[in-house]
Amino acid sequence: MDSRSHTHVTAALRLCLHALLTGLLALVAVRAAGGGAPRAGAVVALALVTVAVYAAGALTPSVRPGTRSATVWLGGLWALWLALLALSPDALWVAFPLYFLQLHLLPIRWGVPAVVVTAAAAITGFVAHRQEIAPGAFIGPLLGAAVAIATVLGYDALFRESERRRELIEELVATRAELAEAERTAGTLAERERLAREIHDTLAQGLSSIQLLLRAAERTLPDEAPAAAHVRAAREAAQANLAEARSFVRALSPPDLEHGSLAAALERLCARTTGPDLTVRFAVSGTPVELPTPYEVALLRTAQSALANTVRHAGAGRAEITLSFMDTSVALDVVDDGRGFDLSAAPADERGDGGFGLPAMRSRATTLGGTLSVESAPGQGTALAVTLPVAAPAHDGERAA
Repeated sequence: MDSRSHTHVTAALRLCLHALLTGLLALVAVRAAGGGAPRAGAVVALALVTVAVYAAGALTPSVRPGTRSATVWLGGLWALWLALLALSPDALWVAFPLYFLQLHLLPIRWGVPAVVVTAAAAITGFVAHRQEIAPGAFIGPLLGAAVAIATVLGYDALFRESERRRELIEELVATRAELAEAERTAGTLAERERLAREIHDTLAQGLSSIQLLLRAAERTLPDEAPAAAHVRAAREAAQANLAEARSFVRALSPPDLEHGSLAAALERLCARTTGPDLTVRFAVSGTPVELPTPYEVALLRTAQSALANTVRHAGAGRAEITLSFMDTSVALDVVDDGRGFDLSAAPADERGDGGFGLPAMRSRATTLGGTLSVESAPGQGTALAVTLPVAAPAHDGERAA
């Protein structure tokens, strides 16, 4: 028989059950042979047959809990026990291991009635042999049946609880691995963004300025001036290096922005976040215009951060992201119908797990000359809006730089 769990405890219990049933059958045979019972030979033969049938079932792989083979084998074993009980009153004690076999191999709705029938048969056999009714004839089989039922049901309850805990531990381990991977990915993307900003704000801007200055110097020099060729070569070198810097910035931009517009990246983000418990919709308002790369990065990261907070903390069933293009600004609104929070406690509590807190979003918006506003209250959801000026002087032409 296959055990329900391949643990050392269940293997030991299975061996004890084998030993108990075999030992009790041996006891029946020895008492019949040594006591000079009138049908001692039949008792010994029937006990040996019962041991053989039991061993055959125990070694057969198809005899497992809940299978037809187990039911047939158990029925044959029970019939042999009844025949043995009719020949010898000592077979009464074999009922105890039979209780455990019935509860183990049969469903509970059939196992418990089978135990009751077995106990009734044991009591009837004892009374038939002794020709007297005594309290012990009833208490022994009934008490054994009660102990067997309580033991098996208690073990099943512990086994189910153990399985639930094992599944929970596996889920926690998998979740921890996913969180670690997400943190590594977030750190990698953050470093890529930082390098892109550094290259854009220093090398690219410096090379662009050098190119403009050399172009102005080239226009002021006569064509036949000896320095004209050197100025032209320097300008071309600056232009080539500026192109290299631009390619570095493009390569370090967020992957979601590499194959489409900001609107397309936000739409893909909503599709990825939507699940059985959360529906995320995306909408565009106004006429889309080309935005500088730092703007697109900031808006995309803000949307990712806001949705991450919605998934982790809000318990929302619906969220909406709206990208609005206006005359002098662009705005991103993220609204959910979650549990909300107390704004007065948010600055102390919002640390931004993995960099996804409100302070990080506000810092990103402020760096680009924009603003971040949050509206929320317990039980009333959360509305987050970030607004960036389209014509910010400090960032004009950043798409081209």
